[in-house]
Amino acid sequence: MHSFGYRANALVTFAVTILALMCAMASISDNFNHPSPSAHVEVLNINWFQKQSKGNDEVSMQLNISADLQSLFTWNTKQVFVFVAAEYGTPKNSLNQISLWDGIIPSREHAKFWIHTSNKYHFIDQGSNLRGKEFNLTLHWHVMPKTGKMFADKIVMTGYRLPEEYR
Repeated sequence: MHSFGYRANALVTFAVTILALMCAMASISDNFNHPSPSAHVEVLNINWFQKQSKGNDEVSMQLNISADLQSLFTWNTKQVFVFVAAEYGTPKNSLNQISLWDGIIPSREHAKFWIHTSNKYHFIDQGSNLRGKEFNLTLHWHVMPKTGKMFADKIVMTGYRLPEEYR
């Protein structure tokens, strides 16, 4: 007959194997979800556009951010991290990304939202490259599951331009 230690070891090994199998099935089930999120970001006003004393351009703007990210949520989703970034190119860097706003969506009920805000983080270019610059506003999201791998995606909104002159 086996001792208590052997029986406990067999029971724990079996339980961990079943738990690992369930986690793997949960992670695989997320591959069958095909989300179709939608978003729109509108620049309502450029509050100020100025050159700092160090020579860097700085912009403050009013934004309307609306999004429906409910399709990102499954039974395995813990939360979704979402942020809006301004993206543009300069002669020195082909891609500059500046985060303007971010948030954490804890549940499906909060995943459809409309926010009127000014940029939460400073829109500053290291140099004076922003006058008349075209830029994209991109809504990025990172889905954080309860188990399995995280995944990220984005919606790019084009057609924005900064003023030619400082104000």
